[in-house]
Formats: sequence, structure tokens, C-alpha cells
Amino acid sequence: MDIQRTAQGSVADLLPIMGVVFIAFLVIGLAMPVLPLHVHQGLGLSTFVVGLVAGSQFAASLVSRVWAGRHADSRGAKHTVVVGLVAAAAAGLLYLLSLRFVSTPATSVTILLLGRALLGAGESFIITGAQSWGLTLAGPQNTGKVLAWMGTAMYAAFALGAPAGTALYAGYGFAAIALATTLVPLATLLLVAPVRPVAPTTHVRSGLTKVIAAVWVPGVGLALSSVGFGAITAFVSLLFAARGWTVWPAFTAFAVTFIFARVFFGHLADSVGGAKIALICALIEAAGQALIWLAPSSAMALVGAALTGFGYSLVYPGFGVEAVRRVGFASPVLGLIASVVGLGAVFLAGALSVLCASVIAMRLLYARTPLEHGPRTRKSKGDRSENSRRDDRVAFCNRHVVHSSGADNGRTGSEANAAA
Repeated sequence: MDIQRTAQGSVADLLPIMGVVFIAFLVIGLAMPVLPLHVHQGLGLSTFVVGLVAGSQFAASLVSRVWAGRHADSRGAKHTVVVGLVAAAAAGLLYLLSLRFVSTPATSVTILLLGRALLGAGESFIITGAQSWGLTLAGPQNTGKVLAWMGTAMYAAFALGAPAGTALYAGYGFAAIALATTLVPLATLLLVAPVRPVAPTTHVRSGLTKVIAAVWVPGVGLALSSVGFGAITAFVSLLFAARGWTVWPAFTAFAVTFIFARVFFGHLADSVGGAKIALICALIEAAGQALIWLAPSSAMALVGAALTGFGYSLVYPGFGVEAVRRVGFASPVLGLIASVVGLGAVFLAGALSVLCASVIAMRLLYARTPLEHGPRTRKSKGDRSENSRRDDRVAFCNRHVVHSSGADNGRTGSEANAAA
């Protein structure tokens, strides 16, 4: 009974941590629809540079994830969140500094790139620390809820940040975004202060070769599906602006359907099979990208953004590899495509890339997992189902790759599916 009461009290402790995640990612949501406009229209730079600036944050988030996990293991989750918030505020200062050099766009965008990279690292520290902190406070019996709530807080911030950022940019320019990026993380430290810290934890890490052998196939699939996400974040605002459409609804449609799919259909990867869900949702995401490419009106483009968000949401738990959750290296390539062929072609490329991810999902669906050893034998009555065999690799990926981020407390791959 004492353990139960403690766990219930710990769940209540999650509310300020969710608030931290929401407010911290609200800063990212504010800049998401307007940063491409600032770089392309305000500084007059190419779409390739737009992709480079947009992708730098995601690349830094990916590269710093293991570092953030180790920091959480050694210094504690609360300290990791604080470091992330301070880094995010420092990124805002670099945003402000870049505005002093708008007359020399090359200098301005270089400083902006540094700010984006620092913000990506801050994002990595915040979400890694928050997940680890929440999991320890709430206990292993609440693992799925903790990760689902954290992911919902993130994408709710994106959904609300898009219209707010568009309004700020329209009224006060990029300086308002830079100022908010500086001040909001500092104010968020007030939410962190009263929450009780947890002791650092030490994890036993699996061999690198074994992990890579297990994750590379679904990892490639997730990376390909993430190109659709990169197309939305880096170029949908430019496409909408070029066609005279209001920009922010595309981001909100993406984020709302992402949350909707996670809340109501997130369990399907466990019950139906991760590879099947990845295949179906990759096709949905590809259809969304194709709709944006072909859209004659903003209404159809918004449907495309919504389908992209819905499909991408469940491709994550389907492939089960949270460590490559960002698309930092795809955005510059999409920028080159936009500069050569046009903005619409970005979403055609996204559709084709996600279709390639569906091929990976089909391979996972029908291939034998490398974690099984020995020759195939006839299944006995007590054997596991073939579907559970096919999803062994997915579970192994989540256990070991998320484990390396410092957010693992003995959870299984299915329990990690809700992480965004």
C-alpha cells in the first residue's frame, strides 16, 4: 500500500515536468513556421540554406542525445533539464545577435546556425532529462503513460506555437521570436525548481555491434519516413507563403493529427504488430506528402499535412527507433531539390522517400529477425506467434537505443512506443 501511495504521489509530480516540456518545446514551435521565411525572405538566402538552418537543430539533437543520456546518468535528470533550458536561452541570445548582422546575410546566418545547433542540444537535454526524471518519479508501472504524456506535451506545444509564432513574426519580426527564445526557457526554470530531484542511475550498456545489427534496418526505415517530417518543418511555410496561403495551419494540422493518432491508435503497434503499422502508416504519410505536392488549394494541402502527421506519428512506434527521431541530414538535400526544381518537388521527394520506408516495413514484416538463432523449426503449441517473432527487432531497438539515451529504466520496446 505504501508503494502504491508513493507511485500515485509521483504521478502528480509529473505535472510540472510536463509543463517544462510543453513550455520548452513551445519555443521550438514558435520558430518553426517563421524561421524559413526569415532566412529565405528576410535574409534573401537560398532554399538550400533554409534546409541547412532547419536541419542543424535536428542534427544537433540527434548527435547530442547520447551525451544527454550520459549526463542524466551521471549528474541526474533534473540537472540535465536545467542544462537544456540554459542552452535554449543561450540559443535565443545567438538569435538576437544574428539580427545585428542582417546587412551581411552570410554572417547573420552563420550565427543563426550556431543558435539552432545549441537549441537542438538543449532540446535533447530537456526531453532526455524530463523522460528519465518522470519515469523515476512515477515508477515502472506508469512507464507508458509517462512517455505518452511527454510526447503529447511536445506536439501540443508545436500545435499552439505555430499560430503564436506567426502572429509574433507578423507583428514584431524575428526579433520577437529571438526574445521569446531567450526569456521563456529562463522563466521555465521556475517550474523546475520545486520538483524533487532523483538520484542518478547507472545502466548496463549492450555491445555496440549487437545494437547496430539489430537497429539498422528499422533505423533506415524511420530515417526515410522522417523526410516527410523534414519537408513539413523546413519548407511547408515557404510553399504556403509563395501561394498566398496562411502558413501556421499546416503546422497545427500536422501536430494535432500526430497527437490524435498517438492517443487513440498508439496501442496498435503492440496488438497488430509494429511492422504492419509501419507499413500502413508509411503509405498514409506518403499520401499526405503527395497531396501537398499536388494541392491546388490550401484546404487540400492542409489535408496532406494532417495525413503526414497521422502517418508519421505511428511510423515511430512501428519502427521503434527513437534515437533517429529527427531528420537533420535530409533538410539540406530537400533545399537543393527546392532550388533546382521548385518548392512543390520537395513534397514529391518526401512522398517517394516515405514509400521507400514502406519497402523497409515490408522487409521487417516478412523477414526473420537476426536475433533468432539456429535453423527454423516447426512451431510447437507453446511457441510464440509469427507476428511476435517479426517484432523482436523492434522491441530490441527500443530497449537498447532508448536505453543509451538515459531514459530507460528496464522498460520493454512496447512500453517505449509512446516516446515522441
